[in-house]
This record gives sequence, structure tokens and C-alpha cells, in this order.
Amino acid sequence: MNRLINLSVERQGLYDITHKVSEVVRDSGVSEGLVTLFIQHTSASLLVQENADPAAREDLERWLNRLVPENDAIYTHTLEGPDDMPAHIKSALTAVNLSIPLIEGRLALGTWQGIFLWEHRHNRGNRNVVVNILE
Repeated sequence: MNRLINLSVERQGLYDITHKVSEVVRDSGVSEGLVTLFIQHTSASLLVQENADPAAREDLERWLNRLVPENDAIYTHTLEGPDDMPAHIKSALTAVNLSIPLIEGRLALGTWQGIFLWEHRHNRGNRNVVVNILE
């Protein structure tokens, strides 16, 4: 089974999409299997990360922004703005797909884990995530 989740994002940052994925899983009626997520973009990514303390997300964002700065003279792909090439690099360094076991109709996430869309551009509108559920 495949479903598309369309998400609205306003700026760079981590967006908790756990509840959206959980809704798709619940609506599927599948109780045991594997949930695979795939983002259909090259300047955003997906990750499983702590969802309890927002400081963890803020630290990740600051660290990655320091690792991959904007306006670096080495970039030649600059037509779409100073955040575009860094966004592609950030996406390449992180993940565009995730696999999460499905046990008794629930995502097998740990106590403090959530699923996040990581937007790497400053100004975006919508992002698409494909949710595939295998029984």
C-alpha cells in the first residue's frame, strides 16, 4: 500500500511528522509489517530523532548549518539562491528514506523517538513524503 503525505513547511528546520505517518498506518489496517518513507525532494530529508527536548533539534540544525555553510565560494550551483546547494549537500549527508517496523498496528519507535522532515531551504511551500506499508 502506498500513500502520499503532502506537508506544508515554512522555513528551515525539523518538522515532526510522526502523527501524520501514524494516521496513515492506522488507516491502512495493517498490524505487522514494515513502513518505508521516501521524500520526493533533493533539498530536504527524513530522520528519526529525539522528540522530547526541542534543544536537541535546535543543536542538530545549528551543527549542520555550521558544517555546510551558505555562500561558500566553492559552490557553482547558485541560480536558485545561496541556500540551494547547501540544501542538496545536507540532503546527501542525511537520509531521503526511512524504514520502521510495524508491530501490533503501531510504529515500533522508541520512547523518545519521532519521525521528522528536515527542511534545508529557507522558504518552501509543500513537501511530499511517500508512505509504503508492506505486510
